[in-house]
Amino acid sequence: MANTAYRSYAQDNGGRVLVLFLLFLLALYQFYSAGFSRFAIVCVIPVLVLAVITAFHYKMLTFWILIVVNYIVQWHSVPLPSGIPMSIYNEMIEIVLIMLALLDFQNAKFGRIPNVMFLALMVWCFYCTLQVFNNTCDLGMNIEAWYQGVRLMSFQLVYAFIVFTIYISTPKKLTNYLLLWGGFALLAVLVVWKQKYVGLTAKDTAWLYGPHGSQHLLQGGSLIRYWSVYSDAANYGIGIASTAVAFIIFGITSKLMKLRLFFLFVGFACVWGMFPSGTRTAIACLMAGFMAYVFLSKSFKIAIPVSLIFGIFVFILAFTNIGQGNQQIRRMRSAFDRNDASANVRTINQEAIRKYMKEAPFGIGLGNYNVPANNKYNHLASIPPDSEYVYIWIHTGRVGITLFLICTAIMIGGACWIVLFRLKSPSLRGIGAGFCCAMIAQQLGAYGNQVLMQFPNCLTFYGGLTIVYILPHIEQEWIAYENSELEKIAEKKRLKLEKKQASRV
Repeated sequence: MANTAYRSYAQDNGGRVLVLFLLFLLALYQFYSAGFSRFAIVCVIPVLVLAVITAFHYKMLTFWILIVVNYIVQWHSVPLPSGIPMSIYNEMIEIVLIMLALLDFQNAKFGRIPNVMFLALMVWCFYCTLQVFNNTCDLGMNIEAWYQGVRLMSFQLVYAFIVFTIYISTPKKLTNYLLLWGGFALLAVLVVWKQKYVGLTAKDTAWLYGPHGSQHLLQGGSLIRYWSVYSDAANYGIGIASTAVAFIIFGITSKLMKLRLFFLFVGFACVWGMFPSGTRTAIACLMAGFMAYVFLSKSFKIAIPVSLIFGIFVFILAFTNIGQGNQQIRRMRSAFDRNDASANVRTINQEAIRKYMKEAPFGIGLGNYNVPANNKYNHLASIPPDSEYVYIWIHTGRVGITLFLICTAIMIGGACWIVLFRLKSPSLRGIGAGFCCAMIAQQLGAYGNQVLMQFPNCLTFYGGLTIVYILPHIEQEWIAYENSELEKIAEKKRLKLEKKQASRV
């Protein structure tokens, strides 16, 4: 019926159809080559409408696409249209997912949204929204610049929270998410192995010897800090260390052998993959994550071996010369050297920043990156913050960074309380603890590097913390799901044993 109607329309309006089709192709070409323009946006609207209609029928597929896009959007080897902010891809898919949930309001899990984490995010988002009135730099109100800043500083956190709350709604979806995340973590480790032992691609080489070379080429170019599919080595090193924390905890608490082996393999692969990044903060993140788990485990059987293993790990790095012949290990070992000059650069920069910030309690404002040279806050806008916390401090002031830390403590504290007191299933507690400890590791990384709001870390770890708040709602389903899987395994073993016994007769 639809095909007949289309043919009839095409016959009567063939010229218009052809022109619209050519305009559509031209818009796609312009979209690819030049990014967003008014012409391209208008012409691509039909595609967006079609995408929304398609997504409505395949909502979970759209969610999985979000996870894939989030992980590869900053991969230098992936060709993306020029002129389009990388955050747009995630943001558009998240908005579509939220719209789809609103259209299916009765079946969506909106009742799970009101919780401590959502309240903390709303407080932080409200403060960042008020930053539109911040005129510390005497530049007037710039709505466009503010919106660019507030999207990345707070809106994306809210989007991630809502999307994960609505779409990770069953044990099966949770398991699939962990498998997909683990698959991409292995991809990141595999890419780093390829970069280190096989060689860099042409695009990787061009990026390395471009403006970023000073941060990734050390010791006269003899040591390369590898970055995998991430934006840079620090982002990769801290992200993969936090991922290692989560998956090792998932592995040691899982009751299902196949999942346990997969999780542990991913976790230890990520520990290896951390070293080629040359990111010294990653060591501290790994330590902090596992020390947090010692507290959350509530089990001496787990706490003692975990503490012992990582105590030995730290002792080897801090007090021995084992592995000293490896450049990456030497680089990581320098994290324990208090006299290391490069490790103290951040402290020196922060002392200089503190002098300027005395007169800017609310910061220089979100989105204020192009402050004129004759403005006294030009130095703050142009200095590399080298830390997510310092970046937040510069742009939102001591009031903002204090509020951010309080909101973060509330979110993590609420999640830890759920793990300690609300969850009864040991394996589900392990999943919750893994997400909590990974977020703690990531927050420590944010103290030393500007990685918290970067891709893929922001969606991954804020989404993971969101999942902890969902776990009490699906615990009974999880126990039934886990028991069902264990029964299937037991049945397979029984049938295999019967077959083996029958073959002997």
